Amino acid sequence: MKHMMVVVSMEEEWSTLKSLVQESYIDEGQQPSFSSTGSVEVCDLIVASRSVSFHCAVLKKDMTEEGISQALDSCFKSCSQGVSTFLLLIQNGRYKKRESRIMEFMQACYGPELLKFLIVLSLETEAVDMLDDALLGLINVSDGRYCRLTTTTLGTSDMLLPLLEMFDFMLAENGMIGYTEHMDSEAKSRYTADTSMKILTLKLQEAEEKEHAFKELVQKREEYRGREMQELKAKHAEDRKMEADVKRQYETKRESLEEAAMSHGAMLQMQLNLTNNDNGKKTSIILVGMSGSGKTSAINLISERVGNQYSINEAFPGVPSSTLTCERKVVLAEGRRLVLVDTPELWDEDGAENMEQVKDCLALSLPGPHIFLLTIQLGRFTQGESEMVSRLQKIFGRGFTEHAIVLFTHRNDIGRHKIESINDYVAGAHASLQDLLRKCGSRYYILNVWRNSRNSPSYSQVKDLLSGVHKLVASHGGGPYVTKRFPVEQLKERKRVIEERLM
Repeated sequence: MKHMMVVVSMEEEWSTLKSLVQESYIDEGQQPSFSSTGSVEVCDLIVASRSVSFHCAVLKKDMTEEGISQALDSCFKSCSQGVSTFLLLIQNGRYKKRESRIMEFMQACYGPELLKFLIVLSLETEAVDMLDDALLGLINVSDGRYCRLTTTTLGTSDMLLPLLEMFDFMLAENGMIGYTEHMDSEAKSRYTADTSMKILTLKLQEAEEKEHAFKELVQKREEYRGREMQELKAKHAEDRKMEADVKRQYETKRESLEEAAMSHGAMLQMQLNLTNNDNGKKTSIILVGMSGSGKTSAINLISERVGNQYSINEAFPGVPSSTLTCERKVVLAEGRRLVLVDTPELWDEDGAENMEQVKDCLALSLPGPHIFLLTIQLGRFTQGESEMVSRLQKIFGRGFTEHAIVLFTHRNDIGRHKIESINDYVAGAHASLQDLLRKCGSRYYILNVWRNSRNSPSYSQVKDLLSGVHKLVASHGGGPYVTKRFPVEQLKERKRVIEERLM
């Protein structure tokens, strides 16, 4: 009688078993024969006068469950005399995840009866100190049927005797029968039924999930309708609030226009009272400061307010671009010609003085500047600005601070809070800023340079600033500040060149 053994093995382990068998039968008279039937490889040999036939379903690492099932079925059908046992090949006592996955699938396909006919065969080419827990668990459920082929048993066909002894013990436990076709048929029926039940369970779960999703969708739509109603109510309330705000803004604009009209009348009256001799009077102001501090915006606003320019539908001007050269504006204010000189930064990134720009600003303010307006953007005080006074004293002389006024420029277009009191702001300012103000005689003013504010206080701010300018000029006897760095004739020639260039 031939013992049919279905070998479940990966390619590497099957190759190792074939090599061991061939080496063991080198000196034997009857060599094992190897053949193949389709995808099934067969090894027939004689062990202790008993005929043994290994039918191997060689499995690959990337095979799907369907591929494994087809390979095992082909191997099962090739055993014409029935399957005596299932032989799981592992190497050096290692029960890997791939073998574990195959065994789980085989139990599902061939039923729990499979474990009664399973022998685990370890091909050991090296010493094995310990078996892992997964392998011990498999050995336990297969009633301890674990057999090893070690290097100490090689070289003779007797190396397979321990396997035959384990095989005989297994047959004795199972009534001298192997795994039958009836067992296989029942296992396949159960597997098909289980698979169908899983499919039905999955479909039921999908249906429940769809029902749950539909209920959630209905709930979300109801919540959305509720939110829509709340939003409509909120919008109606907001519209009513906006109507009230528009009314308040209209009243504020009307009050601002009345203020502008009163200021305009006062300035016209002052201009009518001017004498011809007064037209020769002039106050020169040089605005200095860091780039972006608002010098150009301040000059534009002073010019407009002194010139009584005001519009209800005033545009929303953007922030002026950086000044690159010295520029001059001349306006008539309170009986004097007001010369406003705009400047870029008078030093470079390394702190070196820009001599040409210094000459230009002095030339445009001849016979000399009466006032230096040191502009600082409100809320932005940098390290460079804290060093400005010492730099400007090096440029214009030690007397610079005696003719300096600090002008804070404010932009309410960039989300800052309205400044209620400039004095409160200064009182809480950084020590470096307070030190700068002390050096400039604690003379400071604020100017809102964002002109589109409907409640702009710029008229009164410009008026306060010019009043402070006139007071400081008067304190110096009305004369300009004269620096001795450059000859007057040189500055006059430079002024003439600048004016000709602008014509």
